[in-house]
Amino acid sequence: MKKISLAAAAFIALAAPAFAADLAARPYAKAPPSMIAPIYDWSGFYIGINGGAGSAHKCWDEVNAGGVPVVPAVAMGCHDTTGGTAGGQIGYRWQSANWVFGVEAQGNWADFKGSNTNIAIAGVQDETKIDAFGLFTGQVGYAWNNVLLYVKGGAAVVNDKYRVFDIPTGLTIVDGNETRWGGGVGAGLEFGFASNWSVGVEYDHLFLGDRDVNFYGTGVIGLAPGAFAGSARIGQDVDIGVVRVNYRFGGPIAAKY
Repeated sequence: MKKISLAAAAFIALAAPAFAADLAARPYAKAPPSMIAPIYDWSGFYIGINGGAGSAHKCWDEVNAGGVPVVPAVAMGCHDTTGGTAGGQIGYRWQSANWVFGVEAQGNWADFKGSNTNIAIAGVQDETKIDAFGLFTGQVGYAWNNVLLYVKGGAAVVNDKYRVFDIPTGLTIVDGNETRWGGGVGAGLEFGFASNWSVGVEYDHLFLGDRDVNFYGTGVIGLAPGAFAGSARIGQDVDIGVVRVNYRFGGPIAAKY
């Protein structure tokens, strides 16, 4: 019996290496690749289009009548001008960590129009129309990857047209126009939906102050065409809301490993 046990132990010792060799090799597991976290880069030149609506509040005071100063000024009334706008913008942004800085120029066609019955002169209506405006601003923003919240401020310019017309006939009695400069501030929220494309909304307020505007005859009543009729001190501010789409020139989204 002892001999049988010794023989069995010797057999197991000889067979074990061969059995181990027949076992399948343990598969090699490759380490998973590092995760790539994309980061939207707002840096670079961009160009875009915008469209929306706006309004302006206007108040007129007569300060000169036919060359004679009117002291104190006589109030002629106030009105709001409203309408649509469309235009474009071009600018440059550079990003440092989450902060985004930029400069931009914007130019828009507009059709903001309104009027009121003159409270100093019976039978006539005062009308204002803004047909264009521009903004030249700096920007500071904070980005959460492809979402950018920013504020802006700088110079603003508008082109105004004015007329006083006869209510029964609608004929223009006197008219005037001006290009007025002032300041502007605004804020916007922009979303990058592709490597080089973004869409956003923006609100701007323009501070344009008071200015004396000269009016001239049209030849309809009394005054010859182009004859000086008088001046009105006109104050205005403008509120604008637009949707913007921008294309940024430059490389694709940066990647962080």
